[in-house]
Amino acid sequence: MRKSLLLAAVAVMALGAGPALAKKQLVIVVKGLDNPFFEAINQGCQKWNKENASSEYECFYTGPASTSDEAGEAQIVQDMLSKPDTVAMAISPSNAPLIAQTIKSANPSIPIMTIDADLAKEDAGLRKTYLGTDNYLMGFKIGEYIKKGKPNGGKICTIEGNPAADNILRRAQGMRDALSGKEGLAALAGEGGWTEVAGCPVFTNDDGAKGVQAMTDILAANPDLDAFGIMGGWPLFGAPQPYRDLFKPMADKIASNAFVIGAADTIGDEVAIAREGLVTALVGQRPFEMGYKAPSVMIDLIEGKKVDDPVFTGLDECTKDTVDTCIQK
Repeated sequence: MRKSLLLAAVAVMALGAGPALAKKQLVIVVKGLDNPFFEAINQGCQKWNKENASSEYECFYTGPASTSDEAGEAQIVQDMLSKPDTVAMAISPSNAPLIAQTIKSANPSIPIMTIDADLAKEDAGLRKTYLGTDNYLMGFKIGEYIKKGKPNGGKICTIEGNPAADNILRRAQGMRDALSGKEGLAALAGEGGWTEVAGCPVFTNDDGAKGVQAMTDILAANPDLDAFGIMGGWPLFGAPQPYRDLFKPMADKIASNAFVIGAADTIGDEVAIAREGLVTALVGQRPFEMGYKAPSVMIDLIEGKKVDDPVFTGLDECTKDTVDTCIQK
């Protein structure tokens, strides 16, 4: 009888210890699990976990299966905010207004921050800080490379992702400002010598194959096109072989700057494509650094420490001549 009571007491103690042993979740919600850029964020998150195995906190990475599933991301944000072990959250909004509305509806008491992509300026008060790329600067640098290649201007098409993704919109604005020498133009119509052709910008919803097909169609409709400004690396890292197939016949034109391509990111095959001379310049982000830093920033927010807003990670700039040294180690 005493043995039975002792076993029962041990069982109760074990059950009672369960919740205490559960780690507090520092949740990162990304736009989609199908994108290697976000997998690099996950790798940074997992490195933090490995280095902080004894911490009471755990970095938890999640998102919808597809980057194009805006509603799915919003639902995941809502679901994770309802979990008692979620103590802070970093969100990369695919659709910034939708995520802002989701946060407003949930009215969370835990710290919320954004990572990689921010909320729109009017909704910035819903989050404590933004961690990631200076997206305007990134687009501006892409524009500078395009302008350097063709200083007299020309006809250009901008390839964008989701029309409601704040980070992509900021990059496109930065590129236009660099090309035109003016600020805030919604489209280029001769400013700085640059004109955006009909049908552009093209929104691809971060789909690489769709991006390559869009560029194929734009080139066919505009044989006098001078440049592409690609605001995310999706066509290069998401559909590298179709991208190569499209631009290999134009390699000599790219080499001579008769045709210029400025693109975002240095993910997957992108640096190899730069080495092959099939893109003029890449301006890359540091997603691993974002994922690695995010848990520490969230803990600081939980503890009420002062956190800068924004917290920018750096940029890597790659051309054919610098591919061996352009990536931060």
